[in-house]
Amino acid sequence: MSLSLLRVSSFSHPIQLSFQSHLPPLQLSNCRTSRSLFCRYRRRHLSCSASIRRRLFKVSSFGGAAEFDTNSEDNHDEEDDEQHIRARANDEDEVEVDEEDEEEEEEGSISSFVFPERWDVLGLGQAMVDFSGTVDDEFLKNLGLEKGTRKLVNHEERGRVLQAMDGCSYKAAAGGSLSNTLVALARLGNRSARAPAINVAMAGSVASDLLGGFYREKLRRANVQFLSAPIKDATTGTVIVLTTPDAQRTMLAYQGTSSTVNFDASLASAVSKTNILVVEGYLFELPDTIKAITKACKEARSNGALVAVTASDVSCIERHFDHFWEIVGNYADLIFANVDEARALCNFDAKESTVCVTRYLSQFVPLVSVTDGIKGSYIGVKGEAVYIPPSPCVPVDTCGAGDAYASGILYGVLRGMSDLRSIGTIAAKVAATVVAQQGTRLRISDAVKLAESFEFQLDKTTVRSDIGTDHISSV
Repeated sequence: MSLSLLRVSSFSHPIQLSFQSHLPPLQLSNCRTSRSLFCRYRRRHLSCSASIRRRLFKVSSFGGAAEFDTNSEDNHDEEDDEQHIRARANDEDEVEVDEEDEEEEEEGSISSFVFPERWDVLGLGQAMVDFSGTVDDEFLKNLGLEKGTRKLVNHEERGRVLQAMDGCSYKAAAGGSLSNTLVALARLGNRSARAPAINVAMAGSVASDLLGGFYREKLRRANVQFLSAPIKDATTGTVIVLTTPDAQRTMLAYQGTSSTVNFDASLASAVSKTNILVVEGYLFELPDTIKAITKACKEARSNGALVAVTASDVSCIERHFDHFWEIVGNYADLIFANVDEARALCNFDAKESTVCVTRYLSQFVPLVSVTDGIKGSYIGVKGEAVYIPPSPCVPVDTCGAGDAYASGILYGVLRGMSDLRSIGTIAAKVAATVVAQQGTRLRISDAVKLAESFEFQLDKTTVRSDIGTDHISSV
């Protein structure tokens, strides 16, 4: 059976992209939620009122984040926080060999880099510096932090925690789920002897402070160009990640300027010159960003780009359910989610199977990727789901597995692959490689080996550089 998606080209002729699968007819008898509830969201603007939507859909409201005033003014000097980055500014890739860091510097040199006519992928997401450290339970107790949680903190609380970490071993990184995906994709796409390099960029919001400069530079060295100009008189957002010996992570997010994403002329220009726009789901958590996201998606679609959305977080979906479906239902061509996030998007409970969720969600989004940890993953198209077995590995750190998987899907799509199992196998291999190491970033040496192995899976008749310049629409 061949599942086809007609891609209406922005050029002079349409491109027929066929995804191959071998599946029985669609069976959705186990999916209890009425599919009619979601039909209104597909490819049209929403007109119903918020009150009506709340009666139709389960929208949970959590008040935990509200107790922290991220805009509060205090006497804490941000320069005190920046001192904590100076000694760590070159430590992000210590898990990699030193030659790779030098290679990044050479490849990403601003003086030799010429921006392409179009970006293959432009990511729109939160730009935040990660401070990652290992602490014990007593450390969390002394600071009154609940282990395993994620919460928003204000400027003063961030400074207090950073000061307490002075005696701990930690490092700074240009963090974020989306940046992990973009870096992996850039490293994979720069290693092909047969196909052109994949040009990757990111837009977001950083300040003109030391942390903002650090973030931009780290991405640049990884061949991901950060296009948004720094904001003056602001503070770059940070996430403090505290890991205890039992591998539980406690995260403290200070949004800073990352909470402000404006659709200005610069962003509009970048979006109009991209083949795939990837919107990070965490952006839905921020005030007023839905306006910028909507404008960016409209601009992308009007210029022949695909729109991809990362689900990011279950609680974020539950708190901003309507906003997610405004974008997913009207603009998304691809969606990346784990099974829990996919269930949240479909209003299913935990008993619903991964294959059922994938098939259901793929009726509203042309291409769906749903991961399920060691059980493997599914790729859905037009109400069908293809099972992708996990790639063998010895797990070391599962953080970043989904980000890596998404980079593999994007890689396969950009390389023009048409077989769903081949695309999924590539994604599973990239994810397994990251899971087998400490840290969330795909290493350069591993990217080289993976890209070489993928060459054998690329069909010469389907590799082309304009694969993302047209819309996907259901036939």
